[in-house]
This record gives sequence, C-alpha cells and structure tokens, in this order.
Amino acid sequence: MPLTTHPAPADATTDTSTRQIHDKLRDAIVERRLAPGTKLSESDVGDLFNVSRTLVRAALQALAYEGLVTVEKNRGAFVAHPSPDEARQIFATRRLIEPGLLRAAAARIGPAEIDKLRRLLATEQHLTAQRGRTARRAEIKASGDFHLALADLTGNAILRRFMDELVARSSLVIALYGQSTVSSCGHNEHDDILTAIETGDIETASALMIRHIDHIEADLDLRERKPTDLRAALDF
Repeated sequence: MPLTTHPAPADATTDTSTRQIHDKLRDAIVERRLAPGTKLSESDVGDLFNVSRTLVRAALQALAYEGLVTVEKNRGAFVAHPSPDEARQIFATRRLIEPGLLRAAAARIGPAEIDKLRRLLATEQHLTAQRGRTARRAEIKASGDFHLALADLTGNAILRRFMDELVARSSLVIALYGQSTVSSCGHNEHDDILTAIETGDIETASALMIRHIDHIEADLDLRERKPTDLRAALDF
C-alpha cells in the first residue's frame, strides 16, 4: 500500500520574519519616524534586518495593500504620500464608520472596560505634558490607540483591522498636512467621549466623535498647491 504524502508545512520562520519587518516599518510610518516620500530600498531594509530581499518585498507589498507604501515600477517602494483628496476621503470614511463603531462598543462596555480606557487616556495626558520628539511620537500613537481600543471592544475583528488601516493612514496624513504643534487628536475630546459613554448618553458620544474627527481634519492644510518655478519660490 503506497505511503500517503502530505504537503510540507509553511515556513513559519519566513512568515514571522516578514511580519516583523512589516510591523517595524509600519510602526515607524505611523509614528512619523519615516516621513512620507521616504524611499524604502529592498537591499537597505534587508541589510538592516539581515534577511533576503524576497522577505522585504513581501512586507512592502503588505504595506502597499494597507495604503502606507507605494510601489513604483523601476523606482522601488516609498512611504505613501497621500493627496489632499485622499486625505479628505480618509476622514469622510471615519465620520461614517466611527459613530457606528462607538455604538457597537458601548453595548459591550462595562466598568472594567471603562477603567481600561481611563488608564489609556491617563497615559495620553502624561505624554501630552512632556516635551521632545520621542514624547510627541508616543503621544500620537496613544491618541490613535484610544480609537483602536474602542474598535477592539466591538468584538468585530474585521472592523478592528479596517480601523487599524484608517488610523494608520490618518497618522500619515497628519504627518504631511498637520499644522498644529499640539496633538491633533485632543485628549480632552477623548475624555468627553468616554464620559458620555460611561453615563449612557450614546447620542452625545456619537456627536462628540464626529466633532472630534472634524477637529482633526480642520487642523490640516489641504489646499492644492500649484508648482512654482525656482525664482518665484525663492522670492527673486
């Protein structure tokens, strides 16, 4: 009787390496340590992680699928540079999604979840009071984490992944077009939203969420800029 053969298992090490590269690059983009337009050379990234270009390419393709990287033929991969119109679409999508997300989360929130969200906001407030580039990056991440924590509480894994992409792409837009030196995702507004949820006033919480997203977008300079020649740019 012939032996039954089974397909070889997937290379878990390869999958893990690709995920680590993806996560490291993604964090650097979201936390604005890699600026929009930065070239991501496969060979350079491979040298840093001591892996093959094949693994790097897979990670970059995953980031491109999420809208955080663009891959240009014969030029390579770059940190995405969203247009003003794309930026508007991102925040329009958030206005459509997040009030419903908030309602779904509120239906599952109890005292323990409120305490966890309060601790998250305390971390954000602590970072807001600090100075320096590192603290600023951490504050931006903590601000996004509040929205992602609400998505977690819905129990909807698909919605959570979608919000992960929206928050990441929002961070990229803020890096490009943000004008304020203070947090574009205000701690006080998060606190007001959570207080409304805690008191069971979901209508107010949803309205505050939309206003909050409006405020983030209002801090962006999304005016179209026409190319100017060197003489005009340098005021000659």
